[in-house]
Amino acid sequence: MAGPAATADSRPPSSADPQAIRDWNAIADDTISTNLGATHPSGQAAIWHGFVSAAVYNAVVGIQGHYAPYKWQTRGPSTASPEAAAVAAAHRVLLTYFPASRAPLDAAYADSLAKIPDGSGKSQGVTFGKRAADHLIDLREGDGQFAPVEVTAAPAPGVWRPTPPAHLPFMDTWLARLRPLTLTSPDQFRPGKPPALSSARYAQDVNEVKTMGAKTGSTRTAHQTETALFFGGNLVVQLQTAFRDYTARHHFPIAETARMFAAANASATDAVVTAWDAKLHYGFWRPITAVRLADTDGNPATEADPRWEPLLVTPPHPDYLSGHAAVTGAVTRTLTGILGTTRLDLTIRSEITGTTRHYEYADQLNEDMINARVWAGIHSRTADVTGCHAGSHVGSWTLTHYFQPLRPARPQTSPPTQPTCQHSKESSATTGK
Repeated sequence: MAGPAATADSRPPSSADPQAIRDWNAIADDTISTNLGATHPSGQAAIWHGFVSAAVYNAVVGIQGHYAPYKWQTRGPSTASPEAAAVAAAHRVLLTYFPASRAPLDAAYADSLAKIPDGSGKSQGVTFGKRAADHLIDLREGDGQFAPVEVTAAPAPGVWRPTPPAHLPFMDTWLARLRPLTLTSPDQFRPGKPPALSSARYAQDVNEVKTMGAKTGSTRTAHQTETALFFGGNLVVQLQTAFRDYTARHHFPIAETARMFAAANASATDAVVTAWDAKLHYGFWRPITAVRLADTDGNPATEADPRWEPLLVTPPHPDYLSGHAAVTGAVTRTLTGILGTTRLDLTIRSEITGTTRHYEYADQLNEDMINARVWAGIHSRTADVTGCHAGSHVGSWTLTHYFQPLRPARPQTSPPTQPTCQHSKESSATTGK
């Protein structure tokens, strides 16, 4: 649950420029990608964006009001510059977690502050932004970052094992035990078991991905292949770019901009934790293993193909849940709550295909993501659909417990109840414990 409610907002509106938040979100993107690698096949990037965005949010609303601070009740001077506070908070968090990037971060920091008029407001904002960052960093102390988490399950039918071509070990297992930003525990929204190997649903999953996700000989259309490739890169970068574009096009004020980034990225953080918790708990094998070893699953409806390859290289962690689908489900659910509608109006670009797609509604984005991971040959449909639903639960929880207006415009502030994920009646997986 959130901490005690903040006092009612009585602060006057400000003309503070929200561009500082977008600028430092882009700087965070660059910093994280530089340190992790632009194609790091894990959800780790979402964690750092969640931390930065939460600190920036506290720095801004702590000065302006409007929204309840995240796990903090401290308020800054009403005369402080929220832009300076946002810049100082982002810089301090990034420098704490990525000290190797000090030179470019310090240069960007100086450049950003030079754009803000000198005076007491600027200095007050810098001081308060650093306090907001220090509070977030203190909150994350001992949260399980990089703690050793072993994978002990021995290879067996249905059990994950390293996959071709690199046969890398389970990546970033610590994400499964990381203390969430808003949830009460990593397993709060752990779904039920994946389909049994003997089930018709399992055979349907394997046969679909075998046909639609094959590198060669697939029956995919050109558009389906492009969809798989479109979401084959860094999803977190794609989402941040979309958030920057949306808040700029819709002229969000600085507090609303900070809130959108914080709520969306906090839900993405906890969706990653939820997905990795399920991956570690169930350890379900990937399609490339299931197809190649189908003669060991005991299901007469599947047939082994020892040479089968997926369209995209399989990431080094288990199938169930899909991290991409969980993050997308969480973000779309959060945004529908913020906007009060399932109409998202999000423009997303892919660095893989060099193309841009516009998603008018949440269910369209979730549908493409679910299909993309199947058509890429790296996830079963059940892992995607269940991931989307688990993420949706995370997004709803995040926005109903945190980042709330101090004076709601209307009594109903929770996300719309319309489903934005596909439903799979045949699936044995059910979201929720």
